[in-house]
Amino acid sequence: MAMMVPYGQRVTPDDRTTGARGLMRPRPVDRTVRIVVAALLAVWFALPVVPLLLWMVADRWSFPAPLPTEWGFSGAASAVAQGAVPAFGRSLVLGLVVAAIATPLGAMAARALTKGSVPAPRLVSGILLAPLALPAFVAVMGLTVVLLRARVPGLVAVVLLLVAAAIPYTVYTMRVAYAAHDMAYEEEARTLGAGRRHVLWRVHLPLVAPGLARAAFLAFLVGWSDYVITVLVGGGTIITLPLLVAGSAAGVGNSAVVAVLSISAILPPLLLLLVLGRFGRRYPVSNLPGSGSPRSRSAKGFL
Repeated sequence: MAMMVPYGQRVTPDDRTTGARGLMRPRPVDRTVRIVVAALLAVWFALPVVPLLLWMVADRWSFPAPLPTEWGFSGAASAVAQGAVPAFGRSLVLGLVVAAIATPLGAMAARALTKGSVPAPRLVSGILLAPLALPAFVAVMGLTVVLLRARVPGLVAVVLLLVAAAIPYTVYTMRVAYAAHDMAYEEEARTLGAGRRHVLWRVHLPLVAPGLARAAFLAFLVGWSDYVITVLVGGGTIITLPLLVAGSAAGVGNSAVVAVLSISAILPPLLLLLVLGRFGRRYPVSNLPGSGSPRSRSAKGFL
């Protein structure tokens, strides 16, 4: 007889029953291989950051010297003089606004598609995910004409286009989350007398919190790192950090400035990833109405 496991509950195998089964026993060689592969991947991704960190504190670094020949912070001073601080603020606000709009829209669309309450769900899914298949330039140029004819202000048009670009990611992420979502918890809460608002805040949102965190992170990245939409629609009036990085990288002798701006562009997504990984974990199932054992807690989180 199959045993029903509550959603989100971790099942710990019994050593007395699994000890005799060799296939379920962890192998030291496999664990060593996984550690080596993970270490190599970490080095591979961290290696490009090393030259940037060195350039941040280098006033002069000529080939073939392995290290900077003159140390200093002239790159940081030049970046601040070129408007790095306000550009950083604009990019941060743009990313947060896009995440705040695209995440709930994507979640509602994904929930409706998962529950089958949308007519022609395949057609709607295709339309929502179309920006992923189209080149960004084509999609932006088509929507820009519409927004310009409607006399939409440039900043509002940039936000609308970035939200449109972020929604496919949020829809896809939340569809994966809702595919594993158990509606029985919400139905049980309603059976116990909870209202719609109470079910939303105390049951639904805690259960889909990891999916929402992932969707918000992807939407933030779309707004934070955008270059094409900001240039084409903003017309050079909205200077964000990616535009400043591209402008500095196009010149000669700006390696220290580019390094400072590039490291500044890495920090917010990295900090957001750490915060969401800490607070985006699934709500303990034992705190939900009608849950069973207090030991039933999920270890699945944002990462």
